[in-house]
Amino acid sequence: VQLQASGGGLVQAGDSLRLSCAASGRGLIEYMIGWFRQAPGKERVFVAGITWSGHVSKYIDSVKGRFTVSRDKLKNVVDLQMHSLKPEDTAVYYCAAKVLDASEFNYWGQGTQVTVSS
Repeated sequence: VQLQASGGGLVQAGDSLRLSCAASGRGLIEYMIGWFRQAPGKERVFVAGITWSGHVSKYIDSVKGRFTVSRDKLKNVVDLQMHSLKPEDTAVYYCAAKVLDASEFNYWGQGTQVTVSS
């Protein structure tokens, strides 16, 4: 599985931004695609994820109601739509993939920087 993230940028607090993760490879239906972020000096953490079927999506509490993860199977893209952005959302965002029954994500795309100014 190959992943490529895009869509980062510099925005102001309260703005919206959409990140996209282009996925390629065989058997994507057996995967979950996740979005992670790593703020300066902090560990990389899971933010949101969705199964390729679209049946299951997950979010961390701090982004619930503000972020929406979705996938477009025709385009093989998983988007992370972010609304009401806060300075604490500033981080490098990564998309990753794991087989559904795996405990860890083991396919990673490159990061894309999101900076939210106050």
